[in-house]
Amino acid sequence: MKNSLHQELADEMAGATSPRKIAILFDYMVRTGQSFYDESVTQLEHALQCANQARINDAAPSQITSALLHDLGHFLLDEHNADIAFLADDLNHEAVGADFLESFFPDAVTTPVRLHVPAKRYLCATDAAYYDGLSEASKRSLRVQGGVMSDEERSAFERIPHFEDALILRRWDDLAKVKNLETPGLDVYREVVQSCLRYGERLRRG
Repeated sequence: MKNSLHQELADEMAGATSPRKIAILFDYMVRTGQSFYDESVTQLEHALQCANQARINDAAPSQITSALLHDLGHFLLDEHNADIAFLADDLNHEAVGADFLESFFPDAVTTPVRLHVPAKRYLCATDAAYYDGLSEASKRSLRVQGGVMSDEERSAFERIPHFEDALILRRWDDLAKVKNLETPGLDVYREVVQSCLRYGERLRRG
């Protein structure tokens, strides 16, 4: 799915140098991330809290980048809690974000982004305590995202490369909704995100 926000960002990043791509992306996140993800944190605060979870757990660069950018689809779709349809309709923000990021980043970054919603469904099926720990917003969104995975869905999920990173990302995502939590800003992640972007560029050049 593409909309004007999606195309605007893609057009601006196309052909830019690697540092400029990151500057454009981060500026976009600051500009569009001030609406609220849920009742506690803004979209940008949620992204920074999730990335900080990755950082303090000594995660790999690809995991930190996935954590920071995992909800980019919400930004691109202009989804936020002031929109009455935000939790009522599933616009597949995870696929929208991953589709966009695939033009710039390797699979190790984009696959966990694509899978972080199915990962919630997987964990609800495999961890009896997991559902009870979800925020109310996550419990509501689970219903429109397909509910708990079936046995067949779980088996298929486990065959996808990087699915373990998606499960880890999901748990960081769930912890990244703390009101008024101070975390490092975007600049802390500039070099690590740029390193992943450059690796993706090398892979595309072959």
